[in-house]
Amino acid sequence: MDLTKFQALSFDCYGTLIDWEAGIAAVLSPWAEGLGLSDEELLLAYADEEAAVEAATPTALYPDVLAEAFRRTGAALGREVSDEWARRLGGSVPDWPAFPDSADALARLASRYRLIILSNVHRAGFAGSNRQLRGDFAAIITAEDVGAYKPAENHFRALDAKLGELGVERSGLLHVAQSLFHDHVPAKREGLPSVWINRRHDRPGWGATPRPSGEFRYDLEFGSMGEFADAVDEAF
Repeated sequence: MDLTKFQALSFDCYGTLIDWEAGIAAVLSPWAEGLGLSDEELLLAYADEEAAVEAATPTALYPDVLAEAFRRTGAALGREVSDEWARRLGGSVPDWPAFPDSADALARLASRYRLIILSNVHRAGFAGSNRQLRGDFAAIITAEDVGAYKPAENHFRALDAKLGELGVERSGLLHVAQSLFHDHVPAKREGLPSVWINRRHDRPGWGATPRPSGEFRYDLEFGSMGEFADAVDEAF
């Protein structure tokens, strides 16, 4: 793939730029004390519950999705999740850490492309995360904006409209994401070229991301945003 031919990059945020697994585990782990479960086992229990809540209540704000997914996870594991614990996870998004390479990689990529966020989160949550990322984004499209959660098509319809406003041809867009389920399945469906940031390359299993439920593909794979930015610099 010729990385110099693109005008814009669209990014998933949570899992790609922000370490949402660390952020979620920071709440689930103390709640689950005494259950004998590892962080990985907690994330696996949680993953499908969040996706199910997003599909069932597409217009719910992300803090409410997190809270309800936590309650369902607790029910599945046999321990009740109190309202206090549910609110704790729901309000934790701005505290989720950025991956160490994300801010530098975004700054380098911004010198080459227009950057667009395409995220399953609410506006306030992303604003908190961007205080860590310090990203210069030409557009930010959230679940709150489109009334749905990926892998639904709403984000991508809004993205098409935004590309027109930015004067970017669809053929000039490259999608960059970690989640096969949330992003690379719909990218294939939408005919978008994509880059897989395989943040879990050194760990088995799916973690907080559900197993992909449809066909997917990606054009390039990197283990981190830093590696991707290096490849772009080399291409230019």
